[in-house]
Amino acid sequence: MGIILYGFLGSLAAGLATSLGGLPVFFIKKINHKAYSAMLGVSGGIMLAATIFSLLLPGIEKGGVYTAAAGLLAGVLFIELIARFVPHEHFFKGHEGPSSTLKRVSLFILAITIHNFPEGMSVGVGFGMGDPAKALALAIGIGIQNIPEGAAVALPMLSLGYAPRTAFSVAFLSGLVEPVGGLIGASAVALFSGILPFALSFSAGCMLYVISGEMIPESHEKGYGKLATWYLVGGFIVMMLLDNLLG
Repeated sequence: MGIILYGFLGSLAAGLATSLGGLPVFFIKKINHKAYSAMLGVSGGIMLAATIFSLLLPGIEKGGVYTAAAGLLAGVLFIELIARFVPHEHFFKGHEGPSSTLKRVSLFILAITIHNFPEGMSVGVGFGMGDPAKALALAIGIGIQNIPEGAAVALPMLSLGYAPRTAFSVAFLSGLVEPVGGLIGASAVALFSGILPFALSFSAGCMLYVISGEMIPESHEKGYGKLATWYLVGGFIVMMLLDNLLG
């Protein structure tokens, strides 16, 4: 039960960091595309390093490369199916998935859910590794990346005409998806310890899809691809240092 509790609390703390990123909506009237691309870049870099160092490599060490490859592919396919069949909308890329009569803000929330659920699940699974320091590093890294990600959620909503309180609320609520994922991930590895290597790689696959399929294209959407790349490298280094210094 300790794994489940720590996984839930760790993912909850990481998810609530999106609230910090949402606070600027009360002081800034709009966000420019350059800043948006930079925030997505640094978030993507942290997630990418976490995918490799905190999830995929431990998955290979614990279960072998073939189990890791199967888990990675399963995670990618899982998010691909969700993205294909769940209607959602990105701020600049526009609508994806089937058509829907949902309000636009609801479609934004669904898009954020697709981003944040794998992050929470990764933290939850991480606490099942039996290495508290590495799990803590993963939770801290996801929490750090949630700050610019929260801003990247809330600030564009101002440009679309939403009130600051609404924008902040969406950023706050988006973070609450993560403890749900954390609870599911931690419960799975606590109850079925044999699936840990597969679960680590599955979480890595989910994260990798979101980074490559959603965050990087969105960060390059308005012509700031080179800037976003440098911020991605910076975020990658931050998470790499966290994983090695704390883990």
